[in-house]
Amino acid sequence: MALADARAICPDLATRPADQARQGAALASLRRWAGRYAPMVAGDGADGLIADISGVAHLFGGEPALRDDLHARLARAGLTAVSAIAGSRGAAHALARHGGGIVPEGALTEHLGKLPVSALRIDHATAGALARAGLGRIADLIAQPRAPLARRFGPGLVLRLDQLLGHQPEPVAAAAEKPHFSVRMTLPDPIGLQGDVMAALMRLLDRLCEKLAAHHRGARRVRLEMRRVDRGSVQVEVGLARPMRDPARIAALFAKGVQAIDAGFGIDALRLMATATEPLAPEQTGGGSTIRHKDALADLLSRLGNRIGFDRVLRLLPADSDIPERSFIIAPAAYSAPAPFAPRGGPPRPIALFPPEPVAAVSGHPPARFRWRRMGFTTLRALGPERIAPEWWLDDPAWRSGLRDYWRIETREGPRLWLFHTPQVPGAARGRAWYVQGEFA
Repeated sequence: MALADARAICPDLATRPADQARQGAALASLRRWAGRYAPMVAGDGADGLIADISGVAHLFGGEPALRDDLHARLARAGLTAVSAIAGSRGAAHALARHGGGIVPEGALTEHLGKLPVSALRIDHATAGALARAGLGRIADLIAQPRAPLARRFGPGLVLRLDQLLGHQPEPVAAAAEKPHFSVRMTLPDPIGLQGDVMAALMRLLDRLCEKLAAHHRGARRVRLEMRRVDRGSVQVEVGLARPMRDPARIAALFAKGVQAIDAGFGIDALRLMATATEPLAPEQTGGGSTIRHKDALADLLSRLGNRIGFDRVLRLLPADSDIPERSFIIAPAAYSAPAPFAPRGGPPRPIALFPPEPVAAVSGHPPARFRWRRMGFTTLRALGPERIAPEWWLDDPAWRSGLRDYWRIETREGPRLWLFHTPQVPGAARGRAWYVQGEFA
């Protein structure tokens, strides 16, 4: 029912938002645990599990003993569950959601006939239509001819009914487990030298990268955990600027971290895992200069990112705007792909761009002499103007003054500056309201 209706019935009702992600993770963990009762366990809707216990019950002393053991273990874990055992998946699903129990072999019709038709896993519209036709229980449907039911209520109803009675097979197919990219090594004698740790790391990396290649994945973060003989542990974790599965290049990133570890009385076990992976299709191998350039750039970004943080290694990406400060965006280099700036016509742009800074003691238009940053400049050559209009669909406080006329000024003192003035501002035509926003090479 709706929350408002529930609170009208029970004003003291305590509620909280459902966390679907955590509920799904909890159900997945419970599915792995339920593997102790059956080799095939699968999810059954958003709140249930289904297991094929054919040939397993005798290991627990029979079906009642298996069910009692299941409930006892769940109760010790603080979980309340309802379970059912039946000869078909549809029957077990229906009974588990209507009280639970065990259906003896050959007694499906007798035990499930009293259940409502909604237990057949049909939609609410079909269940309502069946109720209006006087078919409210499963026993009412079993006695009906299949052909009229299929014509009036659709073939899905007949399929669910036959699955419940066991006439249509419905095997339990467990979902494939997600690959776990982790390898480990136990050593007969403790090690502590950096060379020994790096040699063990290379052996682990070879196995890990083979596993990654088999699933067409590349590592983005790799963690090395080392267990010491005193039961303490140390770990070194590195990030990668792009997905990678090259053992030699990954090992080079671990050298600095391994050198700084405290091995204590020695390390007797190592575990290497890829904590973050991304799809990585097979790549062309060879000595092409383009490939070597990409690998060298990725290694440089990885080294810088592990030292100062990947969010601090940035790159410029093009943006579709004529406004100088909006013609590019800044993005972390490790989480973005490079994009070339499209060639543009018109006057060149400065190599350095900064917020507008006012100039003083301006004479002439364009200024023949002016002061900027406490220095005096004399104009040798002026190119312009280039008029840039603000983007009217965006409210930018810096551009509320309107149009800007930009000039490229070459000074006698050396700097080549990018100056602009705003024609709408009073006094601009008489030489005031000039700003410097960039500097050319």
